[in-house]
Amino acid sequence: MDEELKKKNKKEESKNEKECKKNDKHDHKECKKDKEIEELKKKNEELLNKLLYSQAEFANYKKRRELETSNMLKYQNQDIVTEILPIVDNFERAIKLDDTNLDDSVSKFLEGFKIIYTHLVETLKKFEVTEIDCLNKEFDPNLEQALMTVKLEGVEPGKVVEVLQKGYMLKDKMIRPALVKVSE
Repeated sequence: MDEELKKKNKKEESKNEKECKKNDKHDHKECKKDKEIEELKKKNEELLNKLLYSQAEFANYKKRRELETSNMLKYQNQDIVTEILPIVDNFERAIKLDDTNLDDSVSKFLEGFKIIYTHLVETLKKFEVTEIDCLNKEFDPNLEQALMTVKLEGVEPGKVVEVLQKGYMLKDKMIRPALVKVSE
């Protein structure tokens, strides 16, 4: 780009010199002043273009920065939520125990686990953590990970027939895919 400007400047200088030599009315000093004026106009235009470019770059930087900041604030809880999800899984496993065969003291512990689990799930919901609902629905590779496939009578292919591990979303972002079994 600088080379092109230099070539243009040289062409215009030689043009101005030819005009000055042809035109006897202009004396040498006026010709020099005209050249200087033209050079200053070109420099002014170059600086204006650089300024506009810098302003556009700064506006783009500012937009990118605002987007990064808003995303950071929007998903600030992601790390702690991903650490809590295995705890939720363990509570769910403990709650699935059949408490009819347990003695009274273990049954009371299980009841306490259910209360803690309920509070934990409610807290996650407050922070917009939601379970991915995929059972008996069409398999979605964006939200689910198929660990195995199985042939079942009366079930159309590509349906989720079992959720092996729940998947979760934080607001509109998937933070853990659901591990599922899919029909063939």
